[in-house]
Amino acid sequence: MGSFSNGLISGTVPILAVWFFCMGATIQLRASGRVLRRSGSLVLTKIAVAWLVAVVCAPLLPIGGIPSGPLTGLSVLALVAAMDMTNGGLYAALMQQYGSSEDAGAVVLMSLESGPLISMLILGASGLATFEPQLFVGAVLPLLLGFALGNLDAQLRQFFAQATQTLVPFFGFALGNTLDLSTIVHTGASGVLLGVAVIVITGLPLLLADRWLGGGDGTAGVAASSTAGAAVATPALIAGMAPQFAPAAPAATALVASAVIVTSVLVPLLTALQAGRSRQRIG
Repeated sequence: MGSFSNGLISGTVPILAVWFFCMGATIQLRASGRVLRRSGSLVLTKIAVAWLVAVVCAPLLPIGGIPSGPLTGLSVLALVAAMDMTNGGLYAALMQQYGSSEDAGAVVLMSLESGPLISMLILGASGLATFEPQLFVGAVLPLLLGFALGNLDAQLRQFFAQATQTLVPFFGFALGNTLDLSTIVHTGASGVLLGVAVIVITGLPLLLADRWLGGGDGTAGVAASSTAGAAVATPALIAGMAPQFAPAAPAATALVASAVIVTSVLVPLLTALQAGRSRQRIG
């Protein structure tokens, strides 16, 4: 195929770099203290839970993933990638329906979870990997450049923000071309279980954090217990920087993709249920 077609098929990293830049542009420096409190409590809780899961599971799981059985392909890489990044678009949509403007505004800091940086920090802090400083700089630089431009000019922020959703199918297409269908088939049940585990393991701490730290009723916490679509790219990106994760990356990618679908279906239902319970409690 021609160079343009090859670029579209195999250009996961450059497409993601543009997406990270655009996500950085959506982060507003002038958010109110209450919004920062709400979003900060959710983001820090989700990162802390993912780190704790990595520490607990590291001695239990092979670094290349479980080779067979009902949990085929499950690895620390898959767990961290699925748990440390919230689906910001889903969260914002749910909060516009069930929450307040402050709840919806909490997505402002969730953009910081975008990209492999948080996963790199978690894997490094848990002793599973060592990353060179330049890799951290390379991972965060597009986000910082977008952040700088987005806060210099509101029109630029609005312009780049429009591309965050547009680019998702393109890096999804490029990433999908790297997957083996047999891997997806073999990890099917594991992916469903991972999606449920993400909701259960992160959902309860997020609900409590929203109530006790964020001053909410728990609805925002439940809405944040999802897996972002961009997290599907994290295993491959991490494996490119830390070769010891290369054997786990294909299965982890398939598992995280399944978790994205499962959480996208279940989280809205659970959020609606939690919102209804909160209204009954107030009433």
